[in-house]
Amino acid sequence: MSEFESHEGLSREAEVLRSRRESLERLLDAGIEPFAVRYEVDTHAADLLAEFEGRLEDEEGSDRRASVAGRVVLARRHGKLTFLVIRDGTGDLQLFCEEATLGGGYGLLDEIDLGDIVGATGNAYRTRRGELSLKVDSLTMLTKALRPLPEKWHGLQDPDLQQRRRYLHLITDPKAREHVEARASVLRTVRHELDDRGYVEVETPVLQAVAGGALAKPFTTHHKALDTDLKLRISLELYLKRLLVGGLERIYEIGRNFRNEGIDREHNPEFTMLELYQAYGDYETMMRIAEDLIRASARAVRGSLSFTFRERPLDLSAPFRRVTVLGAVSEATGEEITLDRADLAELAERHGVAVDPAWRSGKIVLEMFEKLAERTFFDPTFVCDFPREVSPLARPHREDPALTEHFDVIVGGVELGTAFSELTDPIEQRAKFEEQAAERLAGDEEAHPLDEDFMTALEHGMPPTGGIGIGIDRLLMVLTDAPSLRDLILFPHHRPG
Repeated sequence: MSEFESHEGLSREAEVLRSRRESLERLLDAGIEPFAVRYEVDTHAADLLAEFEGRLEDEEGSDRRASVAGRVVLARRHGKLTFLVIRDGTGDLQLFCEEATLGGGYGLLDEIDLGDIVGATGNAYRTRRGELSLKVDSLTMLTKALRPLPEKWHGLQDPDLQQRRRYLHLITDPKAREHVEARASVLRTVRHELDDRGYVEVETPVLQAVAGGALAKPFTTHHKALDTDLKLRISLELYLKRLLVGGLERIYEIGRNFRNEGIDREHNPEFTMLELYQAYGDYETMMRIAEDLIRASARAVRGSLSFTFRERPLDLSAPFRRVTVLGAVSEATGEEITLDRADLAELAERHGVAVDPAWRSGKIVLEMFEKLAERTFFDPTFVCDFPREVSPLARPHREDPALTEHFDVIVGGVELGTAFSELTDPIEQRAKFEEQAAERLAGDEEAHPLDEDFMTALEHGMPPTGGIGIGIDRLLMVLTDAPSLRDLILFPHHRPG
């Protein structure tokens, strides 16, 4: 854009803003309130359109009266006849405004701009072109918009701008609302499924003295009254486990987690998690629950267990495939992988996976899995039995103590969640935390901290437990076929500018 074009654009914007302010002043001078207190709405656009589907001939009216309200997104003026299209929370509806019906109220149309919010009362009417409309006999200004909507064709095509100004994206693109509705549907479904199974929804602290339950770097803040540093939680896990110690046997929480990490298609510093725990269950129990919750959510959002994701057919109806981490890496490399293999680091480098010399075999295997195998699982898959050193909160595998009873559920190449047979042995748990503490001292900021208060609770005894965490945003990304999490989080974080 040339300097001249830039100045010209600014000049046009200033003229539009000035014009809207002048319109506001004219409304006030005429005694018209430009920012109404309330308006009685008795009908929504979609309901009126559905009610008269297949009814009324062209240019035929009805005695069905309705009061509607919405934002003006289109206006066509033809002398003594004006057509407005308003958009409410359910869709678009045309307002048929003629001077003969509105009388003196017709002059209000001179002050109505695109983006204004208006109320209208009238009768259902089908126009000469066959469009179901409301033939208006009363028009009310509800909110005067002092800034214009984006241009119809060039407004909010930029994904970055859509996310930065989500309110404009929602106004101008009705499809953007589908993601909002899908999220509400998934949350409603998950709660219904778990409540029916006897789970109790709880709330745990967002501000924590020790941010545990995951391997991640937390955000830190300071509490002035207590004069202490606190962390925004990175996981819901450790406080939920305290409740298991307290005797609550089936619990879940849906809440925000915060991780001080990078931003990409599948990561955002602030995200929504479901975590649930069932006393006397294990990771096999969690596999059954994971399948049930994912399928129920798919039915709620897509109406089917078979749909397209990233231009490939995805079917959730069959039992999810099961594969071990070692098996997945063996399959990806074409070589048998074991934790005691002497040349693991060399093998990883040979396959293009960078390895830190300080890493032990379990960490090397995990890195190879994430870089070489994880995204190859498109069909629903449980990847099971992670190395013990990378799962500090999972119990040792009952058949191979070098592994843990830990699985990740992957759908469409996206990791949706992680589950464990939870570690209940406080002596083993302390040893694992101490190993993690050594890694923190060696410079690993994501290593798990030692939480003495949690250890005290665990020493009072926690029953055998299965637990799972499912990322709601990632689940929605698969179910809606959204390009990234940022399309599903209403206000994702951006660099300033």
